[in-house]
Amino acid sequence: MATEIERKFLVDVGKLSALTFAEEEKISQGYLSREPTVRVRLTGSGAWLTIKSSMEGITRKEFEYAIPTADAEELLKLCGHVLTKCRRKIFHGSHLWEIDFFGGRLAGLVVAEVELSAPDEVVDLPDWVTKEVSDDARYFNSNLVEGGLPKE
Repeated sequence: MATEIERKFLVDVGKLSALTFAEEEKISQGYLSREPTVRVRLTGSGAWLTIKSSMEGITRKEFEYAIPTADAEELLKLCGHVLTKCRRKIFHGSHLWEIDFFGGRLAGLVVAEVELSAPDEVVDLPDWVTKEVSDDARYFNSNLVEGGLPKE
């Protein structure tokens, strides 16, 4: 069993133009269940089924399994709504940041995530992150796919 400890932030896109990203990947994902969260994800490099427990602060249990691409394609058809995003990765300080540029009806939303090894781990925040949304359920992907862009 793995534990996911993650902080999420909104991004000032204007400050990203000078950055060089380590990696870029297109992602399609849908949800079979929201409690517990059961996600199907399809990327250019493979497909996964992920089960996540409820959040306890910024921590939750996570179980992730590689599945055949054909299975993921069929499972996504069962999900109702599917979100798309382009994930770009960049190192800042000692952490790898994943920046998600959402597409479709979520176009314009950009969220950065950083995984930690402990909930109280100190993170050097880059100048391109703005508001922290780690505990704002409106920004959970499982809610975004159903509810659309959060209203501030």
